[in-house]
Amino acid sequence: MGNTDKFEMIANIYDTPERVQIARVSSDAIREYLVDAKSKNAIDFGCGTGLVGINLLSDFNSMLFLDTSQNMIDQIKQKISGFNLQKATTLCFDFEKDNLSDIQADYIFMAQVLLHINDIELVLSRLFNVLKKTGHLLIVDFDKNEKIVSDMVHNGFNQSELTEIMKKIGYKDIQSKTFYTGSNIFMGHDASLFILDSQK
Repeated sequence: MGNTDKFEMIANIYDTPERVQIARVSSDAIREYLVDAKSKNAIDFGCGTGLVGINLLSDFNSMLFLDTSQNMIDQIKQKISGFNLQKATTLCFDFEKDNLSDIQADYIFMAQVLLHINDIELVLSRLFNVLKKTGHLLIVDFDKNEKIVSDMVHNGFNQSELTEIMKKIGYKDIQSKTFYTGSNIFMGHDASLFILDSQK
């Protein structure tokens, strides 16, 4: 996945107050879309240090924290043992490089992950295959922001364009909305975050 090297370097200093706050509003937004999740299994895809997933851990039966950065996975492992978190497992894996055929989930959520992925359609297709029938993929990311020019990340997403890509893959019952606006939250620019819920 894109920018893994960068995340390897910042893993141990990743949890800033700003990131903790964004993770809190993101997990609150995700929680609104969960239905009977106590019996369901989830994947925190591109989990980083687990800021969003840990907030949602008690909402699910179990959670797999998955990231391409081993250093990020090491951070979440420390939290799992330090807080004695039950129901949590970890995996270092890159969906842009390979398929994961032996894992199935009822819910997959990804918070500020899609903007780092080069081949969006490929990864969304592979996640579709991991979802159980009627499972949900929840995406939290930035609305498109033309002020941001970067060769490292996408400058956000147009919700209707993303919806069309996902429909083509086979996702259905797609709904999305902008839920948060903050100053200097996207590469030094003011930006808004959307949440998209979709079903297999």
